[in-house]
Order: sequence, then C-alpha cells, then structure tokens
Amino acid sequence: MVIEYSGIVIRSVLTDKREKFYDGKGIGCYMFRMDDFDVVDATMHGNAARFINHSCEPNCFSRVIHVEGQKHIVIFALRRILRGEELTYDYKFPIEDASNKLPCNCGAKRCRRFLN
Repeated sequence: MVIEYSGIVIRSVLTDKREKFYDGKGIGCYMFRMDDFDVVDATMHGNAARFINHSCEPNCFSRVIHVEGQKHIVIFALRRILRGEELTYDYKFPIEDASNKLPCNCGAKRCRRFLN
C-alpha cells in the first residue's frame, strides 16, 4: 500500500455540477469514481494522492477496498519504487468516441496516446 485517495464521498449524479462549479472558480478538479454510485471528491479536502498522474506504464494501481463496511480507494505499488520516482497509475477512463478523446502525455514507451 502506498496511499489512500481521500476526500469527500459524493453521489455520482453530483459530479457534473461540482466540476462546473470548480471550473467557474478556476479550481482544478480532482475526483475518483469508486463505483456507479459514489465518487471521492478530493478537490478541496483531499490529500497528496490527488496529484498522482496517469501513465500507460504505471508503477502503481488503484483498488476500492472495504474496511468495516466503508469503501476506500487505495493506491498500491506494482513493483519496487525508487526514491524520487514519480508515482503513477492508469486512470482507466471509459472509452469515448473520437470527438471526446483526451490526449495522453505520459511519455511511456507503449503510450496509448489517449486517456480514454
């Protein structure tokens, strides 16, 4: 285990409204979907895990785990991580049509070119 992705758990239906609010205030948005119903909003009340970047060849992975009936998002190492090495995981965004593709800038040798 590397770190838990922490923040405020909100219902999925609220994410678009919050994202528009943050965008209007010029605030970067940090959200992580737990499942079809819940999302962790780390924008205002998150920890350093919100700054972990995507990579198509990551050194970490994320899992939703259950502890005493509560869901938690935890980042785990895929391998030994060297001191000073950037932490990355695959965001695994859903596949979108060509007009909604988000370019990937991870720089990995086997980069998929798009986050979605």
